[in-house]
This record gives sequence, C-alpha cells and structure tokens, in this order.
Amino acid sequence: MGVAFPKDFLWGSATAAYQVEGNNTNSDFWAEEQAEGSPYADKSGDAIDHYRLYREDIALMASLGLKAYRFSIEWARVEPAPGQFSKSDIEHYRDVLLACREHGLVPFVTLHHFSSPQWLMRFGGWASPQVPELFSRYCEFVFQELGEHIPYALTFNEVNLPTMLRAIFTKIGIVPPVGIDAASWSAPKWRESAAALCGTTPDKYVTFHMISDETKIGLLKEAHRKARETIKRISPDTQVGFSMALSDIQAASGGEAQAEARWQLVFGQFADMAEGDDFFGLQNYTREVYGPEGPIPPAEGAELTQMKYEYYPEALGNVARKVAKTLSLPIFVTEHGVGTDDDSKRVAFIRRGLQGLQSAIEEGIDVRGYLHWSTFDNFEWNSGYGMTFGLIAVDRTTQERKVKESARYLGRIAQSNTMN
Repeated sequence: MGVAFPKDFLWGSATAAYQVEGNNTNSDFWAEEQAEGSPYADKSGDAIDHYRLYREDIALMASLGLKAYRFSIEWARVEPAPGQFSKSDIEHYRDVLLACREHGLVPFVTLHHFSSPQWLMRFGGWASPQVPELFSRYCEFVFQELGEHIPYALTFNEVNLPTMLRAIFTKIGIVPPVGIDAASWSAPKWRESAAALCGTTPDKYVTFHMISDETKIGLLKEAHRKARETIKRISPDTQVGFSMALSDIQAASGGEAQAEARWQLVFGQFADMAEGDDFFGLQNYTREVYGPEGPIPPAEGAELTQMKYEYYPEALGNVARKVAKTLSLPIFVTEHGVGTDDDSKRVAFIRRGLQGLQSAIEEGIDVRGYLHWSTFDNFEWNSGYGMTFGLIAVDRTTQERKVKESARYLGRIAQSNTMN
C-alpha cells in the first residue's frame, strides 16, 4: 500500500517563459545571446515553441495526470516599452490560464523568472531605485487583467541565485559591481555588446543575476513587498510568495562554521523578505558539503548530473526541514529535478526525493505541493539545449513532444496522491 500525501496536495511541473516560448526578442537575455562573443552555447530562437503550442502542451500535461502547471509571464512581452502594455500578449496569457482551467490544472504563475525587458537596462537595471515601482506597475497591469484566474503567484524566481553566481561570474571574466563604483567595474566585450543592444552602457547594464550586494538586495526586497501589496489589493485571494534555490548545506567535521556562513548567505539574509507572504517556494537540486577550508567537492566516483553537481535526491527533505526552522509558512516545492539523459535516473530522483519529502511531512513540516523541473527539455540559459531536465522530450526540428517514463511515473503519483 502506498504512502498518502496530504489532501489537496498539488502535483505538477514547471517551466519558465524564456526557456520554452521562443523569440522573446525584447528580453535582456535575448541581447546576451546575440551579443558579440556571447558565452551562450546556443541561441534560444524558437525554443520549443510553447508560445504557439501551449494548448496542446497543457492538454498533454493533463493527460499524464498532472494537476498543476507552474509557468511564468514574460515581462518583456507584456510591457515591451516603459508604461506601454501589450493587449495581444496579455490575452495570450489569459488563454494559457483558461486552458489550464479547462484541463483541470491549477495555474501557479511566476511574474519574473530571471529575464527582464531590455528597456529596464536603460533605467540602470536592477540597480535602479525605480525598480520597485516599475515592477509593481507591471504586476498591477497583470493582476487587473488576469488576477481572478491566478490562485498562486511567485513574484520572483530564485531571489538568492545572484549571490550563488558571483564566483561563476568571476571565473568567466566579470567583476560584479559589489561594493565598488561603476567606473571601476570591468566587463568582457560581450556584456558591452549586450548593453549596447539594450540601448545602454555597461555601467547601467545590471541584470537580475547581478543582484548580489546589500543595496540591490534591498531594492529586490522592496520590489517584492510592493508587488505583493499590489497583487493583494487587486486580488486578495491570490496566494503570494517567492522562491529560492537551496542546496542541502552539510558540514563535514570542522566545517560547521563554513556551512553556517553559507546558509546565511544563500538563505538567512533573505528570510525577512518572506514576512507577510502566504507561502514559500523551495527549489532544490543537490547538496553542498563544507569543511574547515570551505566547499568539499563530491567524492571520487560520486554520481554527477549533466550540470556537474552531485546527484543527491535526498537533499529535498533535508532542505524542507531547514527552511521550516526559520519560516512558519506553508512550503511548495516549486522546482526539483535533474539534468540527465538517462530517464531511469530521473524516475529514481523523483522517487527518492519524494520519500525524503514525505518523511519531513510526517514530522509535521507543512508542505503543500511538488512541481517538478521541468515539464520539457528546454533552453537551459547559457548551457543552451544540451541539458535535459524534462519529463517530456522535444524534437526541436519538428517540435514533436515525446513523453518520458518519468512523466508517466509522476502522473501516476499525482492521480493517486500516493507513492508506492
């Protein structure tokens, strides 16, 4: 007999507009792809053409037994120029929401999933003091038009990711503007080119991924609070939160202080941002182990994913427990997945991850849903199309969808609300 999950537990999968829709030409990420010397492995192009095929895709998810669909609305489409809103694009997203309803999928909407309008860079990007007001204005339009159809909303996806990316940025030649003035900020030619494509200069070209110092984090927190207030004023029944990317931070002998500092960096400093929210979005993929000198790489012979981090599904339940020690909010797992071309590994990842999550729930942790990343193999940002996270494969020549066993496996769990 299977172990039952809580009544009304939400089961589904997730996408991000930029990664699946295709041709988001007004986005800052499009500029980065097209920039001279861009480090992106591929150009997104048509992506998996979800902007056109969304109705077929939603019907497919429902046919598999899934009960919820997390997707994002692309700010750069909805507001292609400052203060100018696209009626055709908001009608598109209205129909996405209606298609979810028709097929029995609960929509879980993200208002900002990394990508921003190119015009925002001319204001100074995410370093601009105007950001909270500009983002709130966009949210106001979306909810005036669509609020009645949106039961759950994330303002931002992975607010803590920029702090995790600083080391990566440095390795590829970017010195992030953290505690230094713009005049001394150096950037490789491709970012200069990307800034020019957005109609601005490198000192103003501050993308979401560069929110890693105290001032910009403060602006982000204000943007979240202002957006939440706007959403709740227009649509009081919409449940509002944000998500964070959280590895299971573990300490080897003598590494306790290092692990604690890392947890504070990636979680603790953002915890106050959740005050007044309705839920917390937890996103987990792996663990990180710290010793006295810092991070310890995976042991020799440890299984790695396509992204080169450790295959460790058990991290999910552990992180839920850690979050619950600080936040007394319901938790939704808004992403959990694995980059692998061996779908049996994905099935096992889901099973083992859910076993850990179920154990945490039995201990009293209030977890309300599980949304797997990702619905489809899609555009994985600077890694291009080489990373395969999807429950459903896509032939990008024909855009044909091919259901994997992992999709059927998760669908069976969703249908029964139990895991054998």
